[in-house]
Amino acid sequence: MLNLLIFLLHYSVAPFNFPAMVPLWMFPYAVTAGNSFVLKPSEKTPGASMLLVDLATQAGLPKGVLSVIHGGKPIVDNLCRHPTVRAISFVGSNAAGEYIHEEGSRHGKRVQANLGAKNHAVLLPDASREKSVKAIVGAAFGAAGQRCMALSTLVCVGKTQEWIDDIVGETRHLNLGCGFNAGVDVGPLITPVSQERVYRIIDQAIQEGADAPLDGRSYGKRVEGYPNGNFVHPTVLSNVSTDNVAYKEEIFGPVLTCCEPVDSLEDAIQLINRNRYGNGVSLFTSSGAAARKFTHEIAAGQVGINVPIPVPLPMFSFTGNKASIRGDMNFYGKSGIQFFTQLKTVTTNWPIDAATDLGSVIMPTMGKQ
Repeated sequence: MLNLLIFLLHYSVAPFNFPAMVPLWMFPYAVTAGNSFVLKPSEKTPGASMLLVDLATQAGLPKGVLSVIHGGKPIVDNLCRHPTVRAISFVGSNAAGEYIHEEGSRHGKRVQANLGAKNHAVLLPDASREKSVKAIVGAAFGAAGQRCMALSTLVCVGKTQEWIDDIVGETRHLNLGCGFNAGVDVGPLITPVSQERVYRIIDQAIQEGADAPLDGRSYGKRVEGYPNGNFVHPTVLSNVSTDNVAYKEEIFGPVLTCCEPVDSLEDAIQLINRNRYGNGVSLFTSSGAAARKFTHEIAAGQVGINVPIPVPLPMFSFTGNKASIRGDMNFYGKSGIQFFTQLKTVTTNWPIDAATDLGSVIMPTMGKQ
């Protein structure tokens, strides 16, 4: 068993934002399929991985089957190149994920990498105004926007452009503070560097012509009781062109980017399909015909109809596409099982008697002349 586990070693790199959930996409499948697994957590949130390994050990997982390794790029390079590593899973940024996919593939590894996103919500005039507004605000600003499935981009069709005022009003009610405190809706960003990056994108977006019906910069960077927190107040940008930095970049912060309004569902679909990312998308409507058209024509891996964060249930796979994924196998679900297993074909021939031929120099046929 030990030799088998070493031979089928897998490793994964997990992001900071969901340091327990994302590894659970991977190692339960891997070890159940007979593999050992090395988990490299984000240097920003290493503790959750240690707890997961401790819990797995307490549950009876043999020592050495699930391991944690800490470090930066040199560790990643070594794992991408190590001969006993057979497969690599990664969730994180495009820059890191594309590098890992290229480096791992170059050394003969199977690689799955979930990368960046720019998830769009489309508002049709026949949608429930109140419910849609609440859903968009929650999906845009939950986790302070620090998730690859954040609904960070809004496309208003026709008169729904007027609903941005409702979104701004709903957003103003969100409470900013420490996530451990009751009543807090939006917590801090992970690092001061992330905070400064979000502020820089807001600044540049407005310089490039975006409006800011809710400008988080006006509140300042401090939150009462947490003078050194990495907080960014929820921000709503509107009339954002597709050339604007706020549209092109994955902001990964509490910023909702509202595109310039379009006239039809067809226009919205074309706008979204031109975007380089394809993780998730949502449509808010009461029309079954519109929903069917949208699901058939949209180029995104995970589609929600009146569902703001369309992450699939565990029996299905996390199915991003375009620049949001590298590799041809997705996380968890049936695809996840296929990723952590290797197909093998066994052909057998049990002769009835000693005179039966076992082969010859000619191609085999179904029968004999």
